[in-house]
Amino acid sequence: MAISKDLLEILVCPLCKAPVELKPDSSGLKCVQCKRVYPVRDDIPVMLVDEARIEE
Repeated sequence: MAISKDLLEILVCPLCKAPVELKPDSSGLKCVQCKRVYPVRDDIPVMLVDEARIEE
């Protein structure tokens, strides 16, 4: 089961509060502003700044 569209609409980056988008390979949620990628584990987004990596 993938992340629901409704959930994606309300999730924001915990650091800068910008919207996040699902990466094409569904491995994480990428912030549109600060480029942090939050991992998705077992279809659950891990929205912790310490778990994120910065990706261009």
